[in-house]
Amino acid sequence: MSAELVAVLAVILAAMVFDYTNGFHDAANAIATSVSTRALTPRVALLMAAIGNFIGTHFGGSVAKTVSGIITVPQTVAGLGVVFAAVFGAICWNLITWYFGLPSSSSHALIGGLVGSALVAGYAVKWDAIVEKVVLPMVASPLVGFVAGFLVMVALMWIFRNGRPSKLNRGFRYAQTVSAAAMSIGHGLQDAAKTIGVIVLALYVGGYQDTTSTIPQWAYWTSATVLALGTYAGGWRIIRTLGRKIIDLGPPEGFAAEAVASSLLFTFGIGLGAPISTTHTITSAIMGVGATKKLSAVRWGVAGNIVGAWILTFPGAGGIAALCYFAVRPLFG
Repeated sequence: MSAELVAVLAVILAAMVFDYTNGFHDAANAIATSVSTRALTPRVALLMAAIGNFIGTHFGGSVAKTVSGIITVPQTVAGLGVVFAAVFGAICWNLITWYFGLPSSSSHALIGGLVGSALVAGYAVKWDAIVEKVVLPMVASPLVGFVAGFLVMVALMWIFRNGRPSKLNRGFRYAQTVSAAAMSIGHGLQDAAKTIGVIVLALYVGGYQDTTSTIPQWAYWTSATVLALGTYAGGWRIIRTLGRKIIDLGPPEGFAAEAVASSLLFTFGIGLGAPISTTHTITSAIMGVGATKKLSAVRWGVAGNIVGAWILTFPGAGGIAALCYFAVRPLFG
């Protein structure tokens, strides 16, 4: 077995570990609101999220191509070391934020890892692509999520202003089954696609394909399966943060937040090929929906901690990846 093949397999294995941690770290994105409003039981919600993730993965080709093209590394074993360090940095950041129950972005952890390891290794980073496809959507998606969540909730309150609360809650619990399924598919579309992007990059750098724009079919199936398994394992610490600690949600609020967030995931992912964060979109939508009650209804202290984790994710994961690169460089010489 050649050194290149061993290195490629090591990167793919690391990518699968990242995919799994992504699943249990971000399971809350798809199901926290449905569980907190009792629209779905936790295990049913997790199973539906896993299935939705599996389905959504197969629509993430544009996002995968974006991720695989943001750094330029040589087609050598040393180049594979850069990719390995990037993935390891993202895994470490996922585990740190999971431990503290902070819904940070696995997407931006991975991208931060790629940038951090490439920079310390002396390779090129495509900053234009990062600004256009990562930074601008990263800023825009939570802002749009907050405003849209507020407006959609106001519209629902006006449309159903004469409805009986008990009947409305029952109806929106059924509706949340659909909106939670859409969130799950959107999460698969966005987050499994990033792992696929790493696999494609590893195959290209290892010399097993000539371009980063070709995605082998087995990469879809493998990433989808591992993400689904990770999702089913759950992520209860983060589910509690999103489901209860930001604001107490009812079924109408949960439906509005999920409908807005899933729409943004599809729009940015399929329409623009932009790897936005499912965490950013659902959290901002929840805050926007909550603000329709009154601003004090949102627990801004918890929201501030979450925003702090967002800000630290890119440099934090990048820094860990940089340190990891120096540690693994001798193994990828």
